[in-house]
Amino acid sequence: MDSGMGTFRVTLHLEGATGERFKLMEALVDTGASYTWIPRDVLEGLGVRPDEERVFVVADGRAVRYPIAWVRVRLDERTQPTLVVCGDSGTEPLLGAFTLEGFGLGVDPVNRRLIPVPGLLKAVAGGPLVSQFHFRFLI
Repeated sequence: MDSGMGTFRVTLHLEGATGERFKLMEALVDTGASYTWIPRDVLEGLGVRPDEERVFVVADGRAVRYPIAWVRVRLDERTQPTLVVCGDSGTEPLLGAFTLEGFGLGVDPVNRRLIPVPGLLKAVAGGPLVSQFHFRFLI
């Protein structure tokens, strides 16, 4: 679905806590959001319970605590667990960066679609992977 301004939506298939309930929904792709945001009432309807709370900085700069939970999500033909923020009931679902990276997906803003992208591993040319600790001593 085209929502203008280079943004677009994708279909998410959420799986309930027991695997017996499912929810199909449209989510706005938001690469500026760290995590996927799913309205709390949707998650409660699936039997999903938050695991913990975290602090998030919202668009107006305020720090707000929200519960988070692990949820199984299906994008296209792939299903895997991802962290989601239990958002305010009645708000629009957002597909965030953590979920996109977990699925190995990036955004093609021109064609308004998700595309496969390779993962990144940092290495010294011809050498082993370099940890952050070792990197400090190489520069």
